[in-house]
Parts: sequence; structure tokens; C-alpha cells
Amino acid sequence: MLRTCWWPGTVRAPNTCATFALCQLFQKINCLGKLSAYDFLQGLEQCTNHDGLNKPPDWRKPFMHIMRQWREVKRMKQGKRGHAAGGVAATEQGELALICRACPQPGWNLPPDWENIDPFFRYIYWLFLAQDANFRLTNRNGEDGYKAHIAKHVNEEEVSSCSGFQAMFMANTRRVKGLQTTGIGGVTCSRHNMWRPNGIGDLQAGERYCNMDFLILSSVLLFALLCLVVSYDIACQYAANFWDRMGEMPERMRLSLPRTAVWWKVPNFHLPAHKKKCHASYSFHWMWGAGMTHGEGVEQNWSFSNGAAASTRLMGPGARQATLEDIFWFPQLRPSPCDARHVLIGKITDRVLPKRLAVSIKEGTKHKLAFETFTAGLEEQRPEEVAEWKVWVGRWEAKQQTDTKDSPFELTEEVTTLQEIQLQIATEEFLCTDDGVEVEQEHTLGSFIMEGLEIEEVQRKLEVDVRALKDLSAAQKLGFMKRQTLLLKRIHKFRAVQRIYMPALRALLSDLQRQVFDGNREQVPEATRLFMPSEIEDERLRGRACVKGLPEIEARMREGEAEEALDGVRQGLRTRTMTNRFKTQNWTGQGVMTRGQGILRQINIRIHAAKLRYRYAWAALLALRGHGAWEDRLRVLGDDDVRAPTEEEKAQNAHWAELGGAVIEGGVARAAALAGGEGAHTLSWIWYTIGVTENGSEAQLHEALRLEWCKAYTHAKRYSEDVRHLREEMRRTIAFGYTAAEKWEVLARDELPGSSPELMEGRRTYATEHAQTERDTCAMLERRWAGILLKADAFLEGNAALDAESVVIVELEMGDELDPEEEEAHLEGEEEA
Repeated sequence: MLRTCWWPGTVRAPNTCATFALCQLFQKINCLGKLSAYDFLQGLEQCTNHDGLNKPPDWRKPFMHIMRQWREVKRMKQGKRGHAAGGVAATEQGELALICRACPQPGWNLPPDWENIDPFFRYIYWLFLAQDANFRLTNRNGEDGYKAHIAKHVNEEEVSSCSGFQAMFMANTRRVKGLQTTGIGGVTCSRHNMWRPNGIGDLQAGERYCNMDFLILSSVLLFALLCLVVSYDIACQYAANFWDRMGEMPERMRLSLPRTAVWWKVPNFHLPAHKKKCHASYSFHWMWGAGMTHGEGVEQNWSFSNGAAASTRLMGPGARQATLEDIFWFPQLRPSPCDARHVLIGKITDRVLPKRLAVSIKEGTKHKLAFETFTAGLEEQRPEEVAEWKVWVGRWEAKQQTDTKDSPFELTEEVTTLQEIQLQIATEEFLCTDDGVEVEQEHTLGSFIMEGLEIEEVQRKLEVDVRALKDLSAAQKLGFMKRQTLLLKRIHKFRAVQRIYMPALRALLSDLQRQVFDGNREQVPEATRLFMPSEIEDERLRGRACVKGLPEIEARMREGEAEEALDGVRQGLRTRTMTNRFKTQNWTGQGVMTRGQGILRQINIRIHAAKLRYRYAWAALLALRGHGAWEDRLRVLGDDDVRAPTEEEKAQNAHWAELGGAVIEGGVARAAALAGGEGAHTLSWIWYTIGVTENGSEAQLHEALRLEWCKAYTHAKRYSEDVRHLREEMRRTIAFGYTAAEKWEVLARDELPGSSPELMEGRRTYATEHAQTERDTCAMLERRWAGILLKADAFLEGNAALDAESVVIVELEMGDELDPEEEEAHLEGEEEA
């Protein structure tokens, strides 16, 4: 039956079979379109029995048996088990996985002396991995070693304490009842999106550390590493105790690398949602050797498999595992033209790597020209400072694994939050009794002012929500009414305390204002005036209305509120910029775009609320303190000021060359324009602790130029590194193919004892065909890639001076002092190149 290309439903006395063509058709449709076996068979039935009058027997059970055997035998055949002495039984762990040809694979695509590469460029042999969890694919796993490890941590509770993305928290607390598997964790190579061998496993109760530890360590089991770079959306907290947790793993799974050879990063899209302290130290942008790696590729891989969630949710463990393995394996072996995950697996995918290389060469040339012009203009006036900045960036890139402070890529932006002001005032208001015991009053000046600020915040949010919705439903109207009722109760309680701390206030109010104060006038709660001290414009009258010290306490809290609100505006603008960028690059289709607009709408509402909060706080502070030095930090916030910096946009590149040589002549305005990346606009003052204006101080100019020079320097270096990465990845892809051809040729010559002549002929033919295909593919790639590789070599030669800056970085990172003569000779060689 097999010789006839019929696959039998049973091994003995089969009554049912499926043609090979049918099995291939279902495999492709199931993997690409996630069509279930039931729907597939229904479609076949309707092709010949569309009226349904003569319904045939249910063929699902034998068909599923056939497909499980088909998938398994195909994997074994392509995994060379038919050529192995031990056959299927001798298959090692991870041996059937498809290997990424562009990643460094010792014994396959690396030169013999790869470990002795020039330390300035050893990053081309680093392994970049990305891990993540997917909570759509729910069920269970039956892998013994994995489940035995997870059983030791069954009560482990881990909730994200940093990231604004709450996927892990939600998975640990919701929709887990009745599920033996709440999702899947996976590990890919982050530069090419290939699933790692042994890198996928089920999750039992959310995204726990024990699951992800086992998967990341299994994915590099017995793998020779020079350096490991791992991107994870919660890397900041995951990495904190990773080495302690690794000590609980089996000895064979522990990394032999030193801690300094393992880098932890947060993917670019997820990073803005983290706390500010994570932004510089966990960013790929400021990491030496990272190139243009973004770490988000693993998220793209889930999109291909999520369509199978419905059909695999109710499968048994064996059928589900076989189906999902086929779906994960399929796009890596047969990439479609529109799929972004092709890295020359199996046959040919010769478009993505050269396309990326062409983009990196083009952008790298522009950034290099802009940086050199910018630096030349600065060095004429500030050579000592530029030299200091170079050392600063080098020190940061070398030590950011162990020292996350003192980043050159951030402004010294000290934000005093409202809570910190509250704590200071509460500490001052503590009273000491005669016996020295500290007690707190039931109501204090600070608590009174704080209650007023909280009520104002609730009023603003309620007003924004009311205005944001039109044509309210009955449920929405009821919800707003409940919120208004609670707010009104808080205002009444506030009035009672207000009569204590502002006893003469009522006498200063007009008749209309007294009605509002007494609650006798009908007015919606969100529009009700509280009559805080700042609302009394006359300072003399304010002193009469309030108890001593109350206006100053409000002024201190208003200052903290303004700082906090301004930081909220900045955070919202960062989030909106990243969301827009992600939408442009990844969202397609009406449904996704519609949901995306809803997300952007919510972000805009948050920005607007923070803007209103700042303006209220600023106006109150002006009334309480009048004009003064505080306005250097907290200025009038106009609508034009609420805009994100666009240092990364293409407009920056065109204007760097224009601004670089004359940056000193144009003063701080040109520096601000440079910082913003817009030729016709200056960078909004909200991105500076002290505003940058034409009349700004020398310190302000220094801060702006330092920040933008550091970013320009690293942008140019990242593109240069990416060209070197891609150049090496393309070489490795071709080298892997030639090595694979040699291994197939060896298998074609080997003879297994006890094999029949017919079986040996089949093995020899199969191996010879694969060997020739590999060689033909490599020859074709060498021809097609020759032109772009020559451009890459020319680009790297032109960037030799920029790459020479790595001397400082490597020297600092390795902790070894270079021999002065060797260093001078190295620099002379780079200059000659």
C-alpha cells in the first residue's frame, strides 16, 4: 500500500487508507490555515455528497491515526533516523528539531578558530535568544523530566512588579479553572525567530520562573557558547535570582558561562511600559554588540500558532503535542513569501537577510555621516567634553550588566512625586507626647490638603470619561451615577474638615459661592468647586481664611503633583510613540486596526488627563507662590508642548549634517532642534529638567548636546554592528549548507548492517538527493548574495575608524589593560583601512 502511495489506517488488515496526496494536502492546510480534521473531512464529503442524503461513516478516528503516523514518520525521515544505526529508538533529545542556519552552530558553520576572534568583534558569535509565554494554547504536557521539575514548584507565586504589561499576573489569576495547561512557553533565536530545540513547553499555572528556567536552559543544552543574550519582557525581575534558581537544576543543564557573559534585555516594544530605571540598562539600543536586534521576534511566532487554539484545546496530550509540533515546525521548513521568519531552513529563502543588510548599510551610512559631521562641529569648540563622552559611553556599555546607574542616555531628570511630598509632610506632622511616644492627629493639615487633591483628581477623571462617551447606554448612565454619588459623599466629608482648617472661608465667599459651599445649589459633583487655599487669589484674604501653614503645605503638594503629572505626560507620549510604531509595522486588517484605534484612544485619554492635572497644579502653584525660580522647571504647558521626541525618526538624519558644523553658532535652539530630530521644530521643554531655549544657560546646552551626541554615537555603532552581524549570518548560512551536504554524502556512502539492497538503494538515493540540493542552494546563494556582500565589505572598511572605538569598550569590559604598543598598532591599522 505504501508503494502505491496509500497510507493504511492500521498496521494489520487495514480497511481504511488515505492517499499521500491527501495527507500532504491536510498537513499544509492544517498548518497554514489551522483547519481541523473534522472540517477537512466535511469538505471532502460535500465535494461528492453535497445534499447529505447518503452520509458516509465517520472517518475522523482512522484519519487522525493516519495523520499522527504521517507527521511522525515524516519528521523521523527528515531527521535522518532512517540512516542512523539505532533507528528511531536511538533518537536523542532535540535531535529532530530544525536548526537555525544563521545562528552560530559549532561544528556546522563556524571557522575552526572562531573562539580566538579579535575581541573587538566577538559579538558576531554571540547567541541571541528570546523567551515568552502564550496563554492561548491551553491543555497539558506529558514530558516526564519537565513535569518532574515543575512539580517541585507547584506553589510558586510570581507576579510582575515592574512591567506595565500584566499578562503574567492575569494568567496566574484568571481563566485557569479546569485547565491542566494554561498556555505555552517558548524560546527562539531572537534575530531569526527560529524555535530552539527543546525550547517549547506547557505552563501549568501561569508564567512561572520554574517553567521558563527549564525551557531556556534546555534550549542551550550541550551548546558551546561564547556569550548568551536573552530578551524577555520581564527580564529585569526574572534575571535577579536566575543564578540561584539555576543551582536547583540538574548539573547537566547548568550554564558554564560566567555571569558577565550572560546579558538580559527587554524587547524594544515592551520596554517603555517598564519603570524608568529599566529603560537604559535593559535596552538593546545601548548594548554593545546588539546591532539592530529588537527581541520581539518570539511574539511574531505566536501569531502563526494561535489559530490552532480552538482545535487543540480538547485534544488528548499525544494528539495535541503532535499537532502543535507540526505547526511549530512547518513554517520553519516551508516558509511562505509573506512570512517574516525565514532564515534559509530546508530549501531557499534568499530575500530577508540581504534585504536587512541593504537597509542596515543605507541607514548606517546616513547615521555615520550625520555623527561624523555632528562630532566635527562639537570637537572644534568642546574637544575635552567629546572625549569625556566617549569614555562615558564606553564605560556604560562595558559595565551595564553589573552597574545600571550613571547612564549617558538619560537626562538627569529628578522627579519628586506627590507621595514623597506627602511622606515628608506626614513625618513633620507627627506629634510627640510627654512620654516620647509618637502619635498622629486624626486630621492633619497634610491629610486635609491631600484629600482635596484626590477629590480633584476624581473630578477630572469623571469629567474626561463623561465627555469621552456619547450616546450613553442605560448601564453606562447608571455607572456614572454611582460614581457621582460616591464623589458627592467625599465632598460632604471634605467640607466638614474644611470648616476646621479654613474657618473664615465662608465669610469671604459670595452668595452664589456660599450656596455651592453649603451644598444648597444643584451642581454636578465633578464640577463642584472645593475652594482650596489656592483658589483664594488675594494673599491677605488667604491668610485670614486658612489656619497657619496650610497654604505652604498645599504649595509643596502642588509642586509634587505637577512634577508627577508632567512625568505622566512624558510616559504617555513614550507609550503612544511605541504603539504607533508597532501598529505601523505589524498591524494589518480592519479588525486589528479598529482594536488598535481603541488602544490609542485610551492612551490619548491618559495623556490628556495628565495634561489637565499638570495645568491645575501649575495654576494653583502660581497662585500660592507667585512667579519665581520654580518656573524654570515647571513652565506653562501648551498643547504644542505635548509632543514626543523623535530622535529615531528619519528627519533627524537629514538635519544632523546641516546642524552639526554650525551647532555652536545657532545656540541652544539648534541643539534643541537636533535633539528633537525635526528641522522646523525644537524639542519640547517637557523632556528637559530645565527648559532649553534661546536664552538657556551653558549647563542646559551641555546637557542637551551630551545626550544627543551619545545617542548619535550609539546609533551609528549599532548599524555598523548589524552589518557585521548580517554579513556573518549570511556566511554562516552558506557554510551550514555545505556542511549539511558533506554529512548527507557520508550517509550516502555508509552501509547499515542487515539492510537489504533495496533499502540501501533508497537510503543512498535520498541522501544523495539532499546533498546535491544543499550544494545547489549554496551555489545559488553565493551568486545572488555576491553583490550585497561586496557592499557590506566596503561599508565595514569605511567604518573602521568607528569600530576602533570598541577598543575602549572591550578594555573596560574585560578588565585587562591593553599593551600600549598593541593598541597603537591596532589603531594605526584601522586608520590605514
